Amino acid sequence: MGKYSEDARELLNLVGGKENIAAVSHCMTRMRFALADPAKADVPAIEAMKVVKGSFTQSGQFQVIIGNTVSDFYNDFIKEAGIEGVSRDAVKQAAKKNQNLLQRIVTALAEIFAPLIPAIITGGLILGFRNCIDSMYLFENGTKTLCDISQFWSGIDSFLWLIGEAIFHMLPVGICWSVTKKMGTTQMPGIVLGLTLVSGQLLNAYAVAGTPTADIPKWNFGFAQVNRIGSALAAIVCVATSTTASAIGVGGLPGILSIQPKYMASFALCMVIAVAVPLVLTVVIGRKKLGDK
Repeated sequence: MGKYSEDARELLNLVGGKENIAAVSHCMTRMRFALADPAKADVPAIEAMKVVKGSFTQSGQFQVIIGNTVSDFYNDFIKEAGIEGVSRDAVKQAAKKNQNLLQRIVTALAEIFAPLIPAIITGGLILGFRNCIDSMYLFENGTKTLCDISQFWSGIDSFLWLIGEAIFHMLPVGICWSVTKKMGTTQMPGIVLGLTLVSGQLLNAYAVAGTPTADIPKWNFGFAQVNRIGSALAAIVCVATSTTASAIGVGGLPGILSIQPKYMASFALCMVIAVAVPLVLTVVIGRKKLGDK
């Protein structure tokens, strides 16, 4: 009999018994449960246990704080429960059924963008450092930057722009890769899609305003010419709703921050449509393909 056998047996009863545990794991200090019915857990009684230092529910997981001895407690618990422990990722997946729709959406977005955070932070630090050496006029009575007076720092500034531009210009590649990884599909098509979105064959968004209409590239199939479809649809929506921005900001959902307040509702509606239409088409087509197999 283990050191924590009695406490483990008590906790097992208080969480609703073996049949109420869909999955269980542990981290550095906590037991992590995915419960079939979270309501069956007697939280006050669990927190009153001498070995327990607290509990909380996060992302559908019921977590019980044990402390640094959680590994020993966990070993005794799975022996008493007669169940197999699983990885934290497995518990996370099992706990998703306890989340509401909004929580599932937020969790999915977090899992998609989490792998991109190191690159975004690195890119931000690089661009911030470049601003310090090429945009702050601190020398010769405030008339020159560090890059203006030093060829070494000018070279560093140019080199860092290669990395910073790659991170943010190629970010769609990372996003598409992360989405396909999250969805459990082949990741190479996602990478190809991302590369297509940043292809040099497409007109740069910043160059649209200064490019004559006749010079905007289009696909010529002989019997028909196809322009940049997304820009055409965006122009129609903007003209129809008279939506205008007060500044140039990021695109997509965060772009609402740059929209004039009186047009935020119409912009939000357009973004909802932009998200809903591909989602519905994906679900419909995906179900049809799965049904044909």
